[in-house]
Amino acid sequence: MANRDPHDPIDFAAIAAMNQDPAMTQAVKTFLGKTFTYGYYRNFKWLGRPIIQYPQDIIALQELIWDYRPTLVLETGVAHGGALIFYASILELIGGRGDVVGIEVEFREHNKKATAEHQLAKRISVIEGSSTDADVVNRVKKLAGEHERVMVILDSLHTHEHVLAELRAYSPLVKKGGPLVVYGTSTGEIDPSIDLKREWTTTRNPKSALQEFLGENDRFVVDHEINDKLMITDAPGGYLRCIRD
Repeated sequence: MANRDPHDPIDFAAIAAMNQDPAMTQAVKTFLGKTFTYGYYRNFKWLGRPIIQYPQDIIALQELIWDYRPTLVLETGVAHGGALIFYASILELIGGRGDVVGIEVEFREHNKKATAEHQLAKRISVIEGSSTDADVVNRVKKLAGEHERVMVILDSLHTHEHVLAELRAYSPLVKKGGPLVVYGTSTGEIDPSIDLKREWTTTRNPKSALQEFLGENDRFVVDHEINDKLMITDAPGGYLRCIRD
C-alpha cells in the first residue's frame, strides 16, 4: 500500500486484535458459508451491470487501483462485465492511460452487447477463450508488454489446477509493487460439510492453488494490510503484492 497518512483514521491495532479474536474469525467463516449458499455475492451492480463481488472486495479493489495507478487491469472471468465497468470507472476518474482487458471463455451475447454499449467501453476489451489456453496467454502477454504497470485479478474457473495454471501464466506480468488478486479462496475457509455443487471443493480450490504457487514463487507475498482489514471477502489471503521484478 501507499505510505500511510498520519491522519488516517484506520486503527491498525484494532485490525490485528480483530484477526486474533476466535469468535470473530468463526463468525466470518459462518457468514461466508451462508452467503455462498444463498448466492449473496450476486446481489450487487456497478453502474448498471452485475458485478458478482462482495461489497468489501469492491472497496478493496478501488483502493488498490487508486494507490497503484495501473495502466492495465487484467481480469480472468468476466461473467456479466460489471467488474470490467468498475475497473474502467476508477481508471476514468484517475485519468490518463488505463486499459481493462477481460478474458472469458463464453462471453454471452447480452453481456457482450451491454458492455460494448456502456459509456466506459472505450477503455475495455475482451478476449474470448480459456485463460489458460496458450494462444490467449500469448495475446495477453503481447498486450501487457505495452504497459508500464499491470494489475492482475483471477476470477474464472475455481479449480486448483486452473487457478495454479493462471498464476503461473499471468504472475510474470506484475512487477515490483504491483497487486495480484486471487478470488475464490473463500471456498477453502468455509465448513467442509457444505456442498459447493461445483467442480472445486473445500479442499481443492483457489486457496490450495495459491498455497502451492507461493511455495514455488518468491516474487509475491500476502498483502496483510488489505487481507486483515477486510475479514469478509471472497479472497481471504488472496490479495498479493509483488516484492521483486
